[in-house]
Amino acid sequence: MPRFFLVSLAFIAFAFPAFAQAKHPFTFEDMMKLKRVGEPEVSPDGKWVIFSVVDVSLEANTKTPHIWIVPLNEKAGSSTAQDASPSANHPAPVGMTGGGERELISDQDGDRPRWAPDGKRFAFMSTKEGGSQVWIADFDGAAGNVTGVHQLTSIATEASGELWSPDGKNILFTSDVYPECSGASGDNAMGQETSCNAKKLNQANTSKVKALIFDGLLYRHWNAYKEGKRTHLFMLCVDCGCGGAVDGISRPGICSIARDLTPGDYDAPVFSLGGQDDYAFSPDGQEICYTSNHDKNPAASTNNDLWIVPVNAGAGTDHVGTAASAVQVLAQAKNITADKPASDSSPLYSPDGRYIAYRAQQRPGYESDRFRLMLYDRKTGEKKSLMVDFDRWVGTLSWSPDSTRIYFSAEDKADSPIYEFQVGGVAKIRGSWPREVVSNFNDDQVVAPNGDTLIFTRMSLAGPIELYRASASEPPCSISYRDGKVMPPGYEAANCQLSKAEPLTHFNDAILSQISMSPLESFWFPGANGDKVQGFLVKPPNFDASKKYPVKFLIHGGPQGAWGDDWSYRWNPELFAANGYVVIMINFHGSTGYGQKFIDAINGDWGGAPYEDLMKGLDYAEEHYSFIDKTRECALGASYGGYMANWVLGHTDRFKCLVSHDGMFNAESAWGTTEELWFNDWEFKGTPYDNRASYQKWSPHQYAKNFKTPTLVIHGQRDYRLDVSEGFQLFTTLQMEGVPSKMLYFPDEGHWVLKPQNSKLWYETVNAWVDQWTKK
Repeated sequence: MPRFFLVSLAFIAFAFPAFAQAKHPFTFEDMMKLKRVGEPEVSPDGKWVIFSVVDVSLEANTKTPHIWIVPLNEKAGSSTAQDASPSANHPAPVGMTGGGERELISDQDGDRPRWAPDGKRFAFMSTKEGGSQVWIADFDGAAGNVTGVHQLTSIATEASGELWSPDGKNILFTSDVYPECSGASGDNAMGQETSCNAKKLNQANTSKVKALIFDGLLYRHWNAYKEGKRTHLFMLCVDCGCGGAVDGISRPGICSIARDLTPGDYDAPVFSLGGQDDYAFSPDGQEICYTSNHDKNPAASTNNDLWIVPVNAGAGTDHVGTAASAVQVLAQAKNITADKPASDSSPLYSPDGRYIAYRAQQRPGYESDRFRLMLYDRKTGEKKSLMVDFDRWVGTLSWSPDSTRIYFSAEDKADSPIYEFQVGGVAKIRGSWPREVVSNFNDDQVVAPNGDTLIFTRMSLAGPIELYRASASEPPCSISYRDGKVMPPGYEAANCQLSKAEPLTHFNDAILSQISMSPLESFWFPGANGDKVQGFLVKPPNFDASKKYPVKFLIHGGPQGAWGDDWSYRWNPELFAANGYVVIMINFHGSTGYGQKFIDAINGDWGGAPYEDLMKGLDYAEEHYSFIDKTRECALGASYGGYMANWVLGHTDRFKCLVSHDGMFNAESAWGTTEELWFNDWEFKGTPYDNRASYQKWSPHQYAKNFKTPTLVIHGQRDYRLDVSEGFQLFTTLQMEGVPSKMLYFPDEGHWVLKPQNSKLWYETVNAWVDQWTKK
């Protein structure tokens, strides 16, 4: 009998692995084991999806991308339900083993794979030789294997952001170069420009003097100094065998000579933290459209314009032939949005070449104005705003192959659904209402060549990005975005169903199936101005409703950002809850996903309505959730969340502790040390010398005499959005006022803590600080 019992247990453990090992609370080490999936690219024949996956090594302190592939039409798991995503409310099915994904190139790093138009090869970025360069891989479409790899570029200033020309003959890429090197003439003009850039870069790297001289603003941006360079777009022939040298060795397949398509003392394309490319090829390959800001003072301007330029602007027919001078090339560049001094970005040509879709804002200087979907008619020059009643920010864009539909993501409350807008035809009936295709938190969508399948990324609070697919076909009926809009006749929402999404990849199912996580719970309460405000709560693992739990009160940054059912490696609610805390988050006035009026409410009112929302939201949670111990609460925030932690410090002592990461402390000094001046000018209604009252009113340092709460200060030396001096000023003030305080300083991080071991120290220090004051 005992023997039979043991055999039965062994069978259960084999058949049901969840019984073999109890789930455990989420740990930082678990998080570092998760694979980080990139944006998908579908092969031209529609058979394969290619993408990058980042592997993190905590021991080596590295993040390394590799190229992976998955068949598009192979069943990817056991569930095809819309809610098959591993989210808090819909966990990944136990036992899923994967969707056939596999690594393509194992012996080198690889990122941003892009298919050639014929599907027989793909380009990717790699740092294997000479820093970031463009590489080409030959691909066997029948077997789904790489048959050969070679390096394409060897440019001293390095390369990134590669795109194929529609005919497959050229590669477009970006590089940060010295603008004064543009404008050479003669038979070897491009060679002269390349040599000039290499020489200047070598001089800068080898010089014993590291001083920089500035003669204009935006001399540093985000986490790096510009060092006199500008981002330009270059085009390079793929199969011309132009030759080049790496480490002094001549290699015929490597090209170090490329043509600058956007010369001049401007960034073209403009700086971006991610998302969709700010440049694109026309379908005939004869033109590119890109984003550039030519205002005299770009540090105080959001006037990004769309420019078009012929790819052969004045150049000879040979890839190393006579190049046009910078003046000639610039003369052929045309600004197609010059009539509007606000931001225009993310250009994307329709496959038939008729239109350019793009995102636009209306108010100059306001980086958080509503991002509208626009259409530029290349025949008539007409620009049209689509979906004028759609009060959400339009995100990444993609066209259907037949040019009749535009797909895009847009935040809506805690989710980021993917929507479809039909151009012409049906749009005349539907008006400005798009159709929601799939719900949950999605992004980076692309339509397969057959036009019937949508491939996209999806994440949730309970799991990072995986790839999904869904039908792009019209369902039985259409619904508007979820904001109470009344549909036109014939488009009632009754009994409508969204497209069913199924996972293509399952990289992290095995790890996540062993972790105990709690679902994201939503609650609503009356906030400032009588508006409904949304909050969220995450319970600790192994939750017991009869117990009292301490609280981590998280405050998001932006301030025009939001908490939602999405994943974060830097501020992960599940990880914060894992060691026995209830996590509470409030989407206060200024948060995205609730309409532009709600976003605008924070302008000039940083410590007003948002602070009121936060306090009322916490009051509501304390009143309605009996398991919250309101005597043991700690507030934590970064960026604007750090500012709000500093504001809380001077306006209430209800918290046992605070964590202020990269927060504004002195509004006036922050204006003088930041790089994107348009932000402060807008949010505080002018400069400190034009409207000093606003800066003084909302500056946390003005309330230092009220500081009592123990505070952990965190700041990075390379943070140029909010200079490290803000953290030093706060810590100095706390120490002088005798407030218990500690500072965590990162000499090698910017606004975000990104290096794995730094991130580990960050979580350990933050959690230890909170434990010290709330678990007494």
